[in-house]
Amino acid sequence: MPPFAIAPKFPRPSTYNFLLRYFDRTKNEEAADMVLFTLRAMAKGGMNDQLAGGFHRYSVDANWFVPHFEKMLYDQGQLAISYLEGFQVSGDESLAQVARSIFTYVLRDMTHPEGGFYSAEDADSVIDPAHPHEKGEGAFYVWTKAEIVEVLGKEEAERFSRRYGMEENGNVHEDPHQEFTGKNILFDARPGEGNYDESIVKLVARRNKRIRPHLDDKVLTSWNGLMISAFAKGAQVLGDPAYLEAARRAAGFILTKMYDGKQLLRRFRDGEAAIPGFLDDYAFFAQALLDLYNASHELRYLKTAIALTDKMIELFRDPEDGGFFSTAEGDENLVMRMKEDYDGAEPSGNSIAVMNLLRLARLTANTQYQAEAERALNAFGTRLKTTPSGVPQMMVAAMSSLAPPKQIVLVGREPQPFLDAIRHLFLPDYTVFIVDNDEARNFFPEVRDMVAMEGKTTAYVCENFTCQLPTTSVDKAVELLQ
Repeated sequence: MPPFAIAPKFPRPSTYNFLLRYFDRTKNEEAADMVLFTLRAMAKGGMNDQLAGGFHRYSVDANWFVPHFEKMLYDQGQLAISYLEGFQVSGDESLAQVARSIFTYVLRDMTHPEGGFYSAEDADSVIDPAHPHEKGEGAFYVWTKAEIVEVLGKEEAERFSRRYGMEENGNVHEDPHQEFTGKNILFDARPGEGNYDESIVKLVARRNKRIRPHLDDKVLTSWNGLMISAFAKGAQVLGDPAYLEAARRAAGFILTKMYDGKQLLRRFRDGEAAIPGFLDDYAFFAQALLDLYNASHELRYLKTAIALTDKMIELFRDPEDGGFFSTAEGDENLVMRMKEDYDGAEPSGNSIAVMNLLRLARLTANTQYQAEAERALNAFGTRLKTTPSGVPQMMVAAMSSLAPPKQIVLVGREPQPFLDAIRHLFLPDYTVFIVDNDEARNFFPEVRDMVAMEGKTTAYVCENFTCQLPTTSVDKAVELLQ
């Protein structure tokens, strides 16, 4: 049976990341088709909260229909990026809309007042407010047909039920534990058939009168890193400044409450930050700052990403065999230090660390970063050769290490028209340099001598800093990239 068809089905965005980049390199359309088919199927199913956005943890069946109703922050962050990249590859606006619905959910229900992101919402919730200690799987999310009629009226309820697959006696036909007897899980049974925005507003208002699932309000550095990356990518691809602001606020939360300029902490709750950061905290948050730099072009984020990566190397590097341990030296509770490499529900810290090193090598021309990345890839070489399906995010890094570095250099004070024109393009191999002031010119030695032509913002499209003829034309720059 194909691996994407096995139940229970867990989203695994690292696999989607690899397949889309494999498609970009080889133009093998089957790789992209598998991802796009999966993304569309997940969006239609009960895995996706059809009323208010956000994805549940996994599907107990093979059709993305019956979910385990827990919602995890790390799923929201990674899946938002998958849908944004699916939109870039396909031009399918419905995929972009799914990313927007994830962002809406996170900003509304998963965001600390000062900007960090909470960890999760439980699967179980109160069935009847009169009995608050009796909880059931998905009770907050499921509906009887009678409830829909009560809220929408009979005629609109019939139309809505047809669109979202509801049945008179419930639509969960394989229910061994009788958890959903008489209940319906909403799924998009007939996509595009009518507009139900007003009905959804009414149903959300009614649902909000129920007792919400318990909120795990810890702020975790690693998971926040994944979500910040998603908001930064959303700001770029969708051109929405609200997403950039969300990424900035969350990064600011981590930097002010969980980082003292030397040590990164792992967890924040009730005003207290604690636990020295692990590899995934350093790697995921450094990645977030790199992505935030790409979205904002503010050098402060790049400089902090460099500082965190240098600290990561100091704390976790294996000097003998390459790669990075998950924990720092000196933890008395550990019998031995492990080097994780499995890219499962979350990518491994090693996979993201290697990709960060490659990105920094190309941004800073620091050969140490390239050398550390290559040492780590060599350390996991056997794994990459024998069981690549277990390390798809590491495969992304390996592909990137083998490709000639490509650059888009925008010189001048008005780079935005170029950025707006290329934001819908899927360009995973390109590093973007914005040279719009003296600080940026001095920071990037490789682009120091590139100049704006005739006082206009000028684009240089390069491979290994061997550039095609510069252009002040946005259309020409897009043509060169394509």
